Amino acid sequence: MAKELFKEFEPVSTKQWKQQIQFELKGADYNETLVWESPEGIKVKPFYHSDENDFNFETSGSDGFNIVQNIYVHDVKKSNERAIDSLQRGAESIRFTIESEAILLDELMMNLPKENVTYYFNLLFLSAEFVKKVGAFSSQNDYKIVVLQDVVGQLAKDGNWFTSLEKDFSELNLISGLNIPFLSCKTDLYQNAGANIVQQLAYSLAHVNEYFNRIENISSPITLEVSVGTNYFFEIAKLRALRLLFNALAKEYNHDFDCHIIVTPTKRNKTLYDYNVNMLRTTTECMSAILGGANMICNLAYDSIYHKDNEFGDRIARNQLLVLKHESYFNEVNNPSDGAYYIESLTEQLAEKALNLFKDIEANCGFITQLIEGTIQRKINESAQKEQELFDTGKEVLLGTNKYPNKNDKMANDLELFPFVKTNPRKTLITPIIERRLAEKLEQERLSSEKLS
Repeated sequence: MAKELFKEFEPVSTKQWKQQIQFELKGADYNETLVWESPEGIKVKPFYHSDENDFNFETSGSDGFNIVQNIYVHDVKKSNERAIDSLQRGAESIRFTIESEAILLDELMMNLPKENVTYYFNLLFLSAEFVKKVGAFSSQNDYKIVVLQDVVGQLAKDGNWFTSLEKDFSELNLISGLNIPFLSCKTDLYQNAGANIVQQLAYSLAHVNEYFNRIENISSPITLEVSVGTNYFFEIAKLRALRLLFNALAKEYNHDFDCHIIVTPTKRNKTLYDYNVNMLRTTTECMSAILGGANMICNLAYDSIYHKDNEFGDRIARNQLLVLKHESYFNEVNNPSDGAYYIESLTEQLAEKALNLFKDIEANCGFITQLIEGTIQRKINESAQKEQELFDTGKEVLLGTNKYPNKNDKMANDLELFPFVKTNPRKTLITPIIERRLAEKLEQERLSSEKLS
């Protein structure tokens, strides 16, 4: 097709493009003017050409994405009603977050559809007995249920195991024999805490590797719960690199399943003031997730950082994905980013840098050891501080917050949730990895001035 369309034009080499660009720059330095470096150390060029790289255009994503609705199960009846309503309004999967094994599965799943719907059970506790009950319920009632259980993620986020390293992995090994998908890696924590993309990929890979090393039989797909930010093309490449790295690692353990990626937009760049801009941010982030090959996407409501779950916020978040899927036709092309020289180059560089960091982690006794020693937390904090400085100096812009803020915007009387990092002094085995938004300090200052005025 390319020859038919462009046969009248002579091919232009990289050298010819550079010569023309240098002419147009009128003496300005090409590298200083047009090449910029990302926080990951990747130099981004103004153009990419096929004669510079031997690109490998392999398919890299899923066969389309499903829309996921998050539901925190506190009141079982209300959670059931909300799940039914969400599925009727466009959701295609439900992710229940369950805090107690005393929950009645019959009540939670009452009248929920069985065909073409996946139900995720995100468990905030560890119990092989409960997972066994879920597996039996799923089998008897023809529901497709995936359990999301992540003891390493529990340690990283909470600072403590559910019980202890030995007992937690002993319980997971019992669960692995129950013939139900059960394993999750909640790697969204690293992005939300401020890790750069190479760190996110390397820590995700090392996180997964702990399970491959410590669980005897992983005979079902592993779910990776990932967060994406606003660096549009880099985030597309990140998801592609993640799948590439996972499959390379899984092959070493004779694990024949592709990973299953659930993506949620980051919290890190979401803002309290001028909150409607959050919708623009989540839209481009969901686009990156789709083009990067996510299997499932759960959008973040524009008001999620300061409002309790509400019907309007949920509906807008779902509708963003429905528009992308059914009106923008993002779901119609399989792996649309394949063959884009820029994205292929980013994917390759991110994967290579992440693999080197992963190897360094493994050479230094692995991910859990480095969490216990505090190395991972320190590295994430260093990256987060660099990004925070860019935001504080205005070099990283969040419109409506540190650029063009509306001074008349008032939020002090609209807070249903505490939107900042919560402190909970207690004894922990390790320093937990803390999620923190870029705008928190500035927002706290604005809220204080509101109360004084």
